Amino acid sequence: MGRLLCLVAFVTMPAFLAFGPLVITDIVVTLFWILAVWALPAMWHSPSRRQVLYFGLALAGAFLSKFSSGLMLFVFPAVALSMRLWPLAEQPTDKAERRRWRRRAWRNIAKGTLWAALFVYLVYLILSWNESTDSFSVIPHFPTSPFVRRLLMPIWIYLRGLIEFALGATSRPTYTLGHAHPHGVWFYFPILVLLKSSLAFLLLLALAVTIAAVIKARHSSEFSAIPPGVELYWRCVWVSLVVFTAACVANRLDISIRHFSIPLALMILLLAPLPRMLEFLRHENWGAARVATWTTIALAMIAMVTAIRVYPNYFSFINTLGMGRPGYLLVNDSNLDWNQALPEVEAFVSQHGLKQVLLDEYGFSEPQAYVAQAQSWDCQQPASADGGQWAVVSANLIADGSNCGWLLRYSHEEIAGGSMYVFHLPDVIPPAGEPGGPPLVQDYRYFGGMAFQGSDFRSVFVNCIRDPQQLRPTMQKFQAAMSAQSKKKE
Repeated sequence: MGRLLCLVAFVTMPAFLAFGPLVITDIVVTLFWILAVWALPAMWHSPSRRQVLYFGLALAGAFLSKFSSGLMLFVFPAVALSMRLWPLAEQPTDKAERRRWRRRAWRNIAKGTLWAALFVYLVYLILSWNESTDSFSVIPHFPTSPFVRRLLMPIWIYLRGLIEFALGATSRPTYTLGHAHPHGVWFYFPILVLLKSSLAFLLLLALAVTIAAVIKARHSSEFSAIPPGVELYWRCVWVSLVVFTAACVANRLDISIRHFSIPLALMILLLAPLPRMLEFLRHENWGAARVATWTTIALAMIAMVTAIRVYPNYFSFINTLGMGRPGYLLVNDSNLDWNQALPEVEAFVSQHGLKQVLLDEYGFSEPQAYVAQAQSWDCQQPASADGGQWAVVSANLIADGSNCGWLLRYSHEEIAGGSMYVFHLPDVIPPAGEPGGPPLVQDYRYFGGMAFQGSDFRSVFVNCIRDPQQLRPTMQKFQAAMSAQSKKKE
């Protein structure tokens, strides 16, 4: 029953329903993280070469999916430390035997990590085979230097990507609960979990904690919610959850709940012991056991109903804890809109027979590729000729990415559950700074919380789409600007 409960929680989680169908690394790294964590306990036993190889493959999959998977290297010592502080029943009691047991584990983990490094190297070697080695100029030219460069190129590319990831992961302004912050805040991801998880899932977690507390209060020390032989698996799961969550809370790059996919999946696994605990309390004749069991079933069904009711607007999903406030006052970025609503914009334009629509989207794309009648627009800088037209604006640009709350004074409606808004502009748009008019220049806000080369950098990346040769130089300038901004704040 625990497996079924976890499955229901996973398939009804709005974050996974939103990002799961997309070709992005967050869901892939979550899969390989879970596989690696689940394979980790075997390293403390006497694993076969096949098991060590399987662990190495899972770890390599995580490393190849996303650079943040390097946090797995912190999970290994954290699990080992936890077993020193809170020993497991399977640990040897004899001091010498326990030392050998630990050494065997570290030896197996080292072997698995080396296998993972080899797999990552081979993948990078294959994918970089036809890439120029000119960027690897640290090795001077000599007769065999092309061969040496080719062999070292995968290591260089991976390290370069890791450095770029570290530079790109610096603090940036963020927005949550109606407040703009000049940098990331520690409570960003906890708030997202509370707002963007189904209320039924949150109540299931609360119920599991409550039932565990009841069992402990009844002094049922002989009972374990974790079946025998699975204790180390459970330990690896919750320790990895603590490590990754701590990293997310400490990190100041607060953008999207998709970056919290790994903790979400691990939190789902925490529901697995709930049915076992309820069964124990029923056998103990606890009066509320039957009510708690039916509550669990009801909450699982409510989670399924919620997922069906919200379809297909999982990106903009906010549960009832949002108190009915619009999403743009609570969350930001892909927590609300990631251009997934453009097909609905196209449908709106077609239904109303519009020959032109002003479009201020949240992303880097050519709007005409999705809506042929679209004309790129900046909601902070409307022209006098825009009066009387229809405008579609991303919800992220109303209070965060731009300062376009002035549009809410006029007739408007939601698209895709509040991911985008359609506005009918007045025939005469008031001057900037006037009531009902756009903001003054000094009140502008920018995509990502910063201007780039004196303008919103969305337009800069659109130019890269039109001229791909500009992509690399633009990324280098952008990373330099981010690094300079970070140093300035320090």
